[in-house]
Amino acid sequence: MQKSSFEAVATRVSTVSIVINLLLAAFKFAAGVLGRSGAMISDAVHSSSDVVGSLIVIVGVKMSEKTSDDDHPYGHERMESVASLILAGILAVAGLTIGREALMSVISGAYKTSAVPGALALIAAVVSIVVKEGMFWYTWGHARQIRSDALKAEAWHHRSDALSSVGALIGIGGARLGARVLEPVASIVICLFILKVAVDIFREAIDKMVDHACDAETEKAIRACAERQEGVVKVDIIRTREFGRKMYVDIEISADGELTLREAHGIAQRVHDCVEAEFSEVKHIMVHVNPAENAA
Repeated sequence: MQKSSFEAVATRVSTVSIVINLLLAAFKFAAGVLGRSGAMISDAVHSSSDVVGSLIVIVGVKMSEKTSDDDHPYGHERMESVASLILAGILAVAGLTIGREALMSVISGAYKTSAVPGALALIAAVVSIVVKEGMFWYTWGHARQIRSDALKAEAWHHRSDALSSVGALIGIGGARLGARVLEPVASIVICLFILKVAVDIFREAIDKMVDHACDAETEKAIRACAERQEGVVKVDIIRTREFGRKMYVDIEISADGELTLREAHGIAQRVHDCVEAEFSEVKHIMVHVNPAENAA
């Protein structure tokens, strides 16, 4: 079966991420060993974890694109939110691991006896920051294009790696200047940044798992679309709920109570067709017609 454009884009972006992360992780690990930098070796491990995240995105997107079946009559779009939740967990674990190791280094004073990193480790940190920030914008741009929460989470995973490299750069530079404590202190700060991102991704994914309403601006636009249709006296009620990257809409409109059933159905059909045509994220809309109290 041919891939949808959504799945094709997400798979291509994640595949690019896997290749770049593997190459970058190998480079940073070698630079960490040759440059005597524990921070750069830890950074290489963090890059390796991004590979797992990319694989999760590929699997989650593929499952979310499965068609409806008897057991899942509303489709599988929420599987993408599940992938986002897993990515949030991976980010949180990575952040906590970095923070724990840095904190233990400060408490034990181990940083005082660590070897002074070489210039190669410093260069690797700069390269990592540039590459991972570039990967963030590459992934983020495609995530917005296809409205993929899993890709957005993967983009933030790239940025967390860039932040980790910033911490490594500060630490390595500080160690070379004699301020070795900067390395673990910077790692603790980066840990907090990564945990903040993980919480944000987790909250957004949960919102889409528990029928959270769409934003007020979108609801206002849907209401305006319905009110433009001939025969609609007013919109009585509009309810929306996010379903992965898609949306379900329930709307009640008022129409002349003297209309025939066929005429009322025609008005409802026009509202239905207008909303689905103008809002690609709407998977389904249910329109209920009420008799207007003071129809002209």
